[in-house]
Amino acid sequence: MNRLTILAALSLGILGAQTQVRDTSSLPSYKDLKFAPLPPLKIPEPVTFTLPDGMKIYLLENHELPIVSGVAIIRTGNLFDPKDKLGLAELTGTVLRSGGTKAKSGDDIDVELENIAASVESNVGESSGTLSFSCLRENTDEVMQLFHDFMTAAEFRQDRVDLAKTQVRSGISRRNDDPNGILSREFSNILYGRDTPYGWEMQYEHIDHIQRQDLVEFYHRYYFPANTMLGIYGDFAVDEMKARLEKMFADWTYKQPPVPKFPAVSASASPGVYLATKDDVTQTFFSIGHMGGVLNDKDYPALEVAADILGGGFSSRLFQRVRTKLGYAYNIGAGWGANYDHPGLFQINGSTQSRYTVPTIKAAMEELNRMRTTEVTDEELKRARDTVLNGFVFNFDRPSKTLNRMLIYEYYGYPKDFIFQYQKAVAGVTKADVLRVSQKYLRPQDVTIVAVGNPKEFNTPLTDLGFKVQPIDLTIPEPTKEAVKTDAASASRGTEMLNRMRTAMGGAAKLSAVKDVEYSADVELHTPGASLKGTQHNIYLLPSTMRQQIDLPVARQTVYADGTTGWIALPNGVQPAPAPVLKQVQGETFRLLYHLVMLDNAVAVDPNTVEISDDKGDAAKLTLDPQTGLPAKMSYQSVGMSGPVEVEETYSDWRDVNGIKVPYGRSVTQGGQKFADVHVKDFKFNTGVKAEDLSKKP
Repeated sequence: MNRLTILAALSLGILGAQTQVRDTSSLPSYKDLKFAPLPPLKIPEPVTFTLPDGMKIYLLENHELPIVSGVAIIRTGNLFDPKDKLGLAELTGTVLRSGGTKAKSGDDIDVELENIAASVESNVGESSGTLSFSCLRENTDEVMQLFHDFMTAAEFRQDRVDLAKTQVRSGISRRNDDPNGILSREFSNILYGRDTPYGWEMQYEHIDHIQRQDLVEFYHRYYFPANTMLGIYGDFAVDEMKARLEKMFADWTYKQPPVPKFPAVSASASPGVYLATKDDVTQTFFSIGHMGGVLNDKDYPALEVAADILGGGFSSRLFQRVRTKLGYAYNIGAGWGANYDHPGLFQINGSTQSRYTVPTIKAAMEELNRMRTTEVTDEELKRARDTVLNGFVFNFDRPSKTLNRMLIYEYYGYPKDFIFQYQKAVAGVTKADVLRVSQKYLRPQDVTIVAVGNPKEFNTPLTDLGFKVQPIDLTIPEPTKEAVKTDAASASRGTEMLNRMRTAMGGAAKLSAVKDVEYSADVELHTPGASLKGTQHNIYLLPSTMRQQIDLPVARQTVYADGTTGWIALPNGVQPAPAPVLKQVQGETFRLLYHLVMLDNAVAVDPNTVEISDDKGDAAKLTLDPQTGLPAKMSYQSVGMSGPVEVEETYSDWRDVNGIKVPYGRSVTQGGQKFADVHVKDFKFNTGVKAEDLSKKP
């Protein structure tokens, strides 16, 4: 048989196979499938004891895998942050690990652990701190010694403190980028109260107040034996591990007074609509809700079932009504939030096209009210109970998870059999229970509604919801600047320095005649591990208009602003300049050297430095070169990738342009790190450029 014949035969066979359709009429429906009930949970019993120093130990032996892991829970949290140093707990948890120990740096420990596939991690959250480890059985002694050293002798090296602060500042600077992030933050802060530890918001100034010694003192206050629980799970013999721990922590006898209770939640109902305007989104992200409860509330099991019926999945009332039937929302759901030691938040969350914002929220409110008026169906009840129970077992599907859960129960003072009480209560929830708790705990009249979106795109105003609409201010406050001492003598010395700079640069008459400035330059940007070379073309029309075009190998960026409005052009199109960009451009025009030296509000900072400011809050310092009288450098605060940063520009290669001295060389540092080198190629004064020319979009 030749090749064509074989192919033809194969093709016929395939076609024949494709035409055979199996008769499925005799197969049972998926609705008729029967499943065996879930087996009862079997909770392993760890060996527990207390070391002489007061640290509680929980050991769970398991030889399924040659791995040993452990976690220490420390009674601390960001709820103990001083009000003027928010972020202290978070920084302590980060630098405890990254800062290394007295014997080894964090980098050295990273390499050591990577080489043996092990880990040691640290974290401080809202109401607990953790220090954990994981390793192969053969490396247990080595890794547990590192764990011990972190627990008892963390070093908090200054460079790691600085790095962690920079990372936190970066998070603050980007916190308004993600609408979901805005929604979660603002909803929580409004409900808990912005003037409480549960609703405080970290700002740049809080991070600036925190010094290394603050981290050391926080660590020493909360990390002590009697304030620590340690659970270890894995491939070890209990007797050997007990002996290892007794020997390892024998030298840790450090004591502190008992840690106080965490602050109580004091929030009251704050019904209303709160709008966070974000012009660059086409959807509205919203939350509807009020305070929830705690996990050991007797009605929590019924509330969790009720919340699942309302908005727990594809079959929930919210999903079926708002998405499937009306087609308004991309996603929508609900949950009854509960914490171990303080109330959580009940909330309905979703997102929708901007034009459907109000109809979507109204539909969600109608479903919320419907939960309070009639009993749910038998099918809804069964599905919700099964969902809650089936999801519950995954908290205990591995012995290690079970040990962690038991540690948490012990930490928050819950009974050991809480998991069984909860499981039994969920299984016993009835339709009457769901209606009762819905009527008692779901309070439509008290809801807080937070929306993040572009109100210009709403077809119906938010006032139609029947609540007062309050705007949310998304401004990120800049750090408070230390005031420069001002008196007649310092002002006089400042004016003298400015006059000398003006004379050296060409004279006040020539400088005051400058109406516009245009220059082209080669630019080299320095980033960690690499440099980018490009070109820059800037045009300034005094007093407040600027256009800047930067060409880099990766892209071209053009920015225009006139002091009030502006735009930014990127490869993906032109869009309105956001407020931070407009603020940055305002600073650029203020700091234009030939404009800056002609301002009058000047104060001497030291014999060779003068600070110049305006009524918009901009300020910069110029340092005089005593030999030439020219500005040697400028320093100011700007906004970098990681938030506010100190910038310093050093001038060189002064040349004459139309009788005015111009620095053709400029070296820029940010936060003490080299950031850019600028070399001017062409420079012009008073070209006669018009505002309409600068505002033309690419």
